Amino acid sequence: MNRALHGFGLGLRVEHYRDFVDTRPAVDWLEIISENYMVPGGKPLHFLDTIRRDYPMVMHGVSLSIGSADPLDRKYLGELKALADRVQPAWISDHLCWTGVDHHNLHDLVPMPYTEAALQHLCERIDQVQSFLGQQILLENVSSYVAFAQDEMSEWDFVAEIARRADCLLLLDVNNVYVSSINHGFDARRYIDAMPASRVRQIHLAGHEDHGDFLIDTHDHPVCDPVWTLYDYTLRRVGAVPTMIERDDHIPLLAELLAELDHAREVSRLALGQHEAVTA
Repeated sequence: MNRALHGFGLGLRVEHYRDFVDTRPAVDWLEIISENYMVPGGKPLHFLDTIRRDYPMVMHGVSLSIGSADPLDRKYLGELKALADRVQPAWISDHLCWTGVDHHNLHDLVPMPYTEAALQHLCERIDQVQSFLGQQILLENVSSYVAFAQDEMSEWDFVAEIARRADCLLLLDVNNVYVSSINHGFDARRYIDAMPASRVRQIHLAGHEDHGDFLIDTHDHPVCDPVWTLYDYTLRRVGAVPTMIERDDHIPLLAELLAELDHAREVSRLALGQHEAVTA
């Protein structure tokens, strides 16, 4: 694992393959969706191999299903490790959730109940995955829309405890924190305050859909002002963390995402100046 990765990245999407090959835009690194490249050959792998010559990469998965009651999918883990050997990513991440049960993939990121039993279950499985891959993984907080009656702790305490007990790292999705804070009525800053700064290795920024009394994490809009404000607060708390913008639908021209990335750089510059002043 290369922990020296820094700066600002984008998710590599099919729509922008040619841009990265032909013009080499000013992006510090790229995040790939692991499952898109766990294939035997073809156009995706051709462009992956070409683009990674010029850009450091990280791998981000959606199918690890770390919280499921099903046994870990050893075939999936083997393919994931083979892709990592090919890409040599700075790190590998997935989501703190489950995505299937009884060997059926639900194609959704289903949140965990925040209980001691779930903590123990997750820690055992994270240890197995990290041992198999031979490195720490990053786990991302997901957005949620309902809560479990069985919850014994807050989401932020649950996430922080997972990182501590399982000795894993965190991919902090600031948009997901904001979405869940609106949906459940908590103070998003309290969530950020609870995150162990030394464990936060990457930040996601994204857009969402506003339905009035609830939000849906869709990754199909630009980052909104309240999320930029929360990002500013996050950096003042945790310091410099590699940050990327996700767009998975209604994907614009690359120039629009590059402009948004420049805004992230400016927010970071101002926030980190305040962070250094406070910690000096």
